[in-house]
Amino acid sequence: MNTHKTYLTDVGIQKLTDELTELTEKQRPELAKRLREAIKMGDLSENADYIAAKEDQAFIEGRILELQEMLRSSVLISDQTSKQEVAIGSTVIISEEPGIDEQYILVGPAEADPTAGMISHESPIGQAIIGKSVGDTVQVDTPGGTSTFKIIRLE
Repeated sequence: MNTHKTYLTDVGIQKLTDELTELTEKQRPELAKRLREAIKMGDLSENADYIAAKEDQAFIEGRILELQEMLRSSVLISDQTSKQEVAIGSTVIISEEPGIDEQYILVGPAEADPTAGMISHESPIGQAIIGKSVGDTVQVDTPGGTSTFKIIRLE
């Protein structure tokens, strides 16, 4: 049994649920139709449509299993996080240079999108700031080298 937890916000749970619904209710039936049509064409060993449809089927079925497992193992990230220390679900303002603040929401890897200001608690920055408080300074080893951040504010 998988004991891995998938940390998600309510928005993240809804996105994964919507994707799962799209795959199971729309794409899977369309793919079944494509497969039936390809089978009708005869010789499956040289049937490019059949081969492509089988590859698509493998991808879709794999993604369905992945989504089901993520939703089954999901832990809802509460909006009621502590304002005393950084935790999953916290909105944190950090600064690498005085006067240049960056705002991030600490989320699980399944929802991470740094361009949208959502970083994983498993990322180098996430690991460095989790459990820290306002005013703390942390050093982060990133692929670009070591950076020092100060935690300015928790929201």
